[in-house]
Amino acid sequence: AVKHTAPDLPEMPPCKGSVYINKVGVSNLEQLYIHQGHMQWLWDVDGRRYLDLFAGVATVSVGHCHPKVTEAAEKQLRKLWHTTNIYVYSPLHEYTEKLAATLPDPLKVIYLTNSGSEANDLAMLMARLHTGNFDVITLRGSYHGGSPLTMGLTSNAAYKYPVASGLGCHNTMCPDVFAGPWGGSNCRDSPVQTIRDCSCPQGSCTANDKYIGQLNEVFATSVASRIAAFFAEPIMGVGGAVQYPKNFLKDTYKLVRERGGVCIADEVQTGFGRTGSHFWGFQGHDVIPDMVTMAKGIANGFPMGAVVTTPEIAASFAKGVHFNTFGGNPVACAIASSVLDEDGTQQISHDVGTYLLTELAKMRDKYEIIGDVRGKGLQIGVEMVKDKASRKPLPPAAMSEIFEDTKDMGVLIGKGGVYGQTFRIKPPMCITRDDADFFLAVFNQALHNYMEDHH
Repeated sequence: AVKHTAPDLPEMPPCKGSVYINKVGVSNLEQLYIHQGHMQWLWDVDGRRYLDLFAGVATVSVGHCHPKVTEAAEKQLRKLWHTTNIYVYSPLHEYTEKLAATLPDPLKVIYLTNSGSEANDLAMLMARLHTGNFDVITLRGSYHGGSPLTMGLTSNAAYKYPVASGLGCHNTMCPDVFAGPWGGSNCRDSPVQTIRDCSCPQGSCTANDKYIGQLNEVFATSVASRIAAFFAEPIMGVGGAVQYPKNFLKDTYKLVRERGGVCIADEVQTGFGRTGSHFWGFQGHDVIPDMVTMAKGIANGFPMGAVVTTPEIAASFAKGVHFNTFGGNPVACAIASSVLDEDGTQQISHDVGTYLLTELAKMRDKYEIIGDVRGKGLQIGVEMVKDKASRKPLPPAAMSEIFEDTKDMGVLIGKGGVYGQTFRIKPPMCITRDDADFFLAVFNQALHNYMEDHH
């Protein structure tokens, strides 16, 4: 990586490392100590520049320290930092009206929170109160938060603790058309399809029927006859950018509603134009959920989340008092409003994302260890395998080697998937075609280096 100096970057001592507690234990941070960011770039304390293609886990939606967002924050900080939403103040009402305008009817009632975990926690509570039912279903491999309740929604051992949590939560087979038992080359809504053969007759999807069959088995064996809710991301985030057969969510929503449940779209990572084709990920599935949860990119990294639902479901929530001290904070609302005002991000996601996907597909055909390339817009996954025939995950040590080499050459990406086998590319939605080419060159070199060393 080339050393670049950011504007007004002060001289900093070398990073000596620090210890912090994260979801999997104690880690030593001795290699990457971030000091400053601007748009799609980050600088460490030594002045080394990195192209950020992970955006704080798909959170920095319009760019680090975006000038307009920064200006909105500064302006609000000089006027009003905090009050609670028991009072009326203009940033809250202006923002919620603006956010509601992006969603179809009848999704018009908004509850503001501080995070995606809080939003999903609240959505689960509202679903149970509204339906009078208890059981909630998610997809295996999903991630919906780390709070005591949402840990039940999350179906990934790396995020679990050996304590009771999330009672009443169940999961069904993830309809993964690459790594799952069924799938073909015409299943998903993506510029890139899997390399698996598809023998489905025209107008039908055998894989979808099989995965829906698995859901019906869950209904028959694991839950009561009436359920509270079904949660799913339109495209899996932490689960590795997994995409489902085109009609899976539509068919699932129908079955869930027949059993008294509500359908909840977790848009924490897919919302705000990231999928390129639509502002909300669920719109790509031709469905309208009963509730939508969001966070991360909603305020470009400032802590904020939201639940949007219907007036009918909201009315059921009057059985008690719900209060969130910081939800709807004036500064958060001002920042989130400026994010909605930013034009062109969805188009960038479509154009640069489609280019990245098609170029990565060429790389998949070149390297035996790339099993699948998938996603839409700037929600991209590259699943790494031992070989294409077995589709077995590339081991963690190999993933780390490629990951670190990519970082050392100046590009930051993420990892995900049940086995940590998928590289995740979810940059700020301000990257350019030149940035994409830089990443492609670096990633290609990292793969080449790995193959040279091990094959």
